[in-house]
Amino acid sequence: MKDLVRQFRNLFVSLQLTVVLLALGIVLVFAATLDQTNLGVWAVQDKYFRSFFVLWKVGDIPVPVFPGGYLVGGFLFFNLLASHIYRFKFSWKKAGIFLTHVGLLVLLVGELLTGLWQEEFSMRLEKDLARNYSESYLRNELAVIQSDDGKTDNVTAIPEGLLARKGSIEVPELPFRIVVKDYFPNAGLVAAGSVRLDATPITLSDGQKAVLLPQPMTYKQDERNLPGAVIELVALNGGSLGSFMLAAQGGPAVPGRLLVLPHEVTHAGKTWKVILRFKREYKPFTLTLLEFKHDVYTGTDIPKNFSSRVRLTSPDSQDNQEALIYMNNPFRYAGLTFYQASFERDETGATNDKVTVLQVVRNPSRHLPYISCILMGLGLLVQFGIHLFAFLGKRRAAAAAI
Repeated sequence: MKDLVRQFRNLFVSLQLTVVLLALGIVLVFAATLDQTNLGVWAVQDKYFRSFFVLWKVGDIPVPVFPGGYLVGGFLFFNLLASHIYRFKFSWKKAGIFLTHVGLLVLLVGELLTGLWQEEFSMRLEKDLARNYSESYLRNELAVIQSDDGKTDNVTAIPEGLLARKGSIEVPELPFRIVVKDYFPNAGLVAAGSVRLDATPITLSDGQKAVLLPQPMTYKQDERNLPGAVIELVALNGGSLGSFMLAAQGGPAVPGRLLVLPHEVTHAGKTWKVILRFKREYKPFTLTLLEFKHDVYTGTDIPKNFSSRVRLTSPDSQDNQEALIYMNNPFRYAGLTFYQASFERDETGATNDKVTVLQVVRNPSRHLPYISCILMGLGLLVQFGIHLFAFLGKRRAAAAAI
């Protein structure tokens, strides 16, 4: 048993393991870079770096073919840690190496926490209209909305993952079941009548009727998949309230898309609205766009500067402040970082100066990469200084001996 433990320890502290892990990391980065043209940035991150294994599908079965970023990074973390515990003898002559390795460990932990905790959303602001929520770039949800007083909405949000499984969904807050008859990971809208489905068509903002048409999945950086579904609402007593088509079209995250109106259902003396939309995250404050500016270089459409002046207001009015957000100058509040991300154009192609799009990021571990770089830089500087002073000392001693 002691020999087995010793062999296991020797494996984790060996330099050979370090070299193998670094080589695997290089191959992983190279493969992910090549595959980025097919999958896009988000999918590549999930497939190669934020996974334990890179999976390929053989038929419908996912098969692990290569260690993922979590596995390679995790082994590298414990390899460095074990090497310091069992092999590294601290001395002032090796202080720089110690700091450099600590910085590398912090960097690995920071990437892990970023992958687990970081969230990115989009917030579209119209001038003089307050908004208290942001929307996800990638995720969607089925929202069932009911208002008792016309001022406050009671929202029941069902994650897109449950819709993809199809079948029946029961939520205690709702007096009916949601039966998912069909689900499309990416779908477009076509005029009603061109495709026949046994469900009420989608109503667009201009009153036209449309139906869903499945589309191939997209992985382009400037596009996103817009799912669709066909659902039936069934009362708890077994009576059907109707079948409807749902589409995550339109809305702030994808300007220019057709706006889809929610379906309305009356049951038990109340009216419910049902819509498939981009996942929302509500904030304990509101943001209001006061002014948006967009400057370009003369004679071109190349952005020179675009900025948003916003007002943040908390419900108790204790926080009431203005902020100017522009490129490389984000606004930070309550653990969130607001970046100037994009803008919209009107029908003529001109910049719409009444709308701005902000990127909202929550990353509790955002300071760790900076700490890591400082530690590694300081470690390299200290180690170089130690060797430099030792070299100069030897030269002075040799000169004095002549």
